[in-house]
Amino acid sequence: MNVTSILENVLGGARLTESEAAFLFTVKNADIWKIAEAADIVRARKNGDVVTYVRNMNIHMTNICKNCCGLCAFGRKSTDPEAFCFTDEEFREHSRDACKKKVTEVSYLSGIHPEFRIENYEKMIRTFHEEIPGIHVHGCSPDEILYAAERSGISTKEALIRLKAAGLGSVQGTAAEILVDRVRKVICEKKLPTAEWVRIIKEASEAGLRATSTIMYGSVETAEDRARHLAILREMQDECGVFTELVPLSFLHKNTPLERAGLVDHDATGRDDILLVAVSRLFLDNFANIQVPWSKIGRKMTQLCLMAGGNDVGGTMFVDALSTDAGAGDEADYFSPEAMELMCADIGRTLRQRDTLYNLI
Repeated sequence: MNVTSILENVLGGARLTESEAAFLFTVKNADIWKIAEAADIVRARKNGDVVTYVRNMNIHMTNICKNCCGLCAFGRKSTDPEAFCFTDEEFREHSRDACKKKVTEVSYLSGIHPEFRIENYEKMIRTFHEEIPGIHVHGCSPDEILYAAERSGISTKEALIRLKAAGLGSVQGTAAEILVDRVRKVICEKKLPTAEWVRIIKEASEAGLRATSTIMYGSVETAEDRARHLAILREMQDECGVFTELVPLSFLHKNTPLERAGLVDHDATGRDDILLVAVSRLFLDNFANIQVPWSKIGRKMTQLCLMAGGNDVGGTMFVDALSTDAGAGDEADYFSPEAMELMCADIGRTLRQRDTLYNLI
């Protein structure tokens, strides 16, 4: 395959094939910048020069998790000394803090507590709305939805209907990691299989909910695995248009079971970061938004990825224990809009605040 001819075809309107995407992920020479340039051209056609962000806050209710996946440094067993689970009042206190920070979105990001049922999630969602009037609640991954439904003796479709009735605004497309079951058996064996993840996201669409999509790259997957993951997302988007964005999540290896087992000894690389954003932009022609996750890759690399197809920098977050526990720097917790604006102006882009569903504010 030839990089130049592939890029010419894509810029001319051809749809990138799965095998071509896998090939582009393997590029290791200066052609990386050609791929980034092509992705930036496509980004400009779709989004103009606007870079968006959402004013949000992460709430980590608990780090107790039924999974304790190989790729995660955050999850704990209930018997571990670092395990925690907020009381109702502590949860309200964090919700009130989010209200004071004038966020438009709260993201429920936590371990999947083995004792939680659908009622626990309904209560948390209602608490958010009680403490933060008008808030958009973004939460509940397909793995959480499946587990809560099974423990509650209901279908996942009924669980989604109940969560929406409680005030869930959109579904997190997390727990996707790499949508190849051979890889999932190594990095997240206890999470739901690929087919179940796809099914539940489609059910969310049927229930009238939008969802994000993610890919966790840089652990043990191959270029072909990354391309297969993106192909599944593109097929789903063709079918139901459920996704608001892709969030590429750069793997951080420190303190993870994968590191302790000797299966990985480094994070995803800068080449990985740039190519994941760029190839995703070229391949996902039915996605409007490619987010650059600053808490995973740092602010300087974020700026580079905004010149390689990215058009969104995610949220202010205020808290990201999932990244800091895995070795991310102190700057992973909060990114001020003022600092975002400086970063964007430096590359000739305009920063605009958005809501969760990408309506500009």
